[in-house]
Amino acid sequence: MSGDLVSLRMLLVAAPPSQQDLWRQGAAMASVPVDLTTAEADSAVGTLAGDGYDICILDEAFPDAEKAAVMAAARAARSAPLVFVSMPRGGARPGNVDGVMIKPNNSADARKLVELGARTKIPTRVLIVDDSGTMRSIVRKILTASRFALDVHEASEGIAALGEIGSGNFSLVFLDYNMPGLNGFETLSEIRRTAPKVSVVMMTSTTDNKIADRAHSSGALAFLKKPFYPSDIDAVLERYYGLHLALR
Repeated sequence: MSGDLVSLRMLLVAAPPSQQDLWRQGAAMASVPVDLTTAEADSAVGTLAGDGYDICILDEAFPDAEKAAVMAAARAARSAPLVFVSMPRGGARPGNVDGVMIKPNNSADARKLVELGARTKIPTRVLIVDDSGTMRSIVRKILTASRFALDVHEASEGIAALGEIGSGNFSLVFLDYNMPGLNGFETLSEIRRTAPKVSVVMMTSTTDNKIADRAHSSGALAFLKKPFYPSDIDAVLERYYGLHLALR
């Protein structure tokens, strides 16, 4: 795994012994050093207050009241760990968490989840492409407020965006559909050709549903209809990091 992450501190809360064993095995197999601590619900609040964790993983099975207390402690901690819920596939996503990790069935699954957690702590280079400076400012503000580690840059049109992507290590692009010069789909096509690993989110104010369908069929990760809100960006980032259907 590339990036500046040297090690990862993870807190696993209220997981049954069999799950604890799988997570320990996955942590031992990870490509970065992982310090994995386990805690029961009644001790997790104090643990979060006293130590700097990067990731907190809550088992979905323990009571909601205790879960809420742990969530509050995690949000109040100076280290501001990302909080994920470990749950079976197909369950309802709890609110106020940073994403879902599907419960691992084996050590290989657990390793993938640990690696996924590490990926969320490595700053992701993001490019906002929009000919409106106001819109770029709005999107930048939302992204900067995200709990995920993002390194945000801007471009005012398609040609400039392609130059930025060609010279920089970008992973995620928020791309306006209606721009002078190269429009959004022309820019998306060039990104797919020259930098196929870059994920693209198409943005537009148009009400034409065919544009959304075309964006998805052209390889866009997601489609955002302006105006959109922080919760919409959060959903896109969860999808980008694989925290909505992990391991699928």
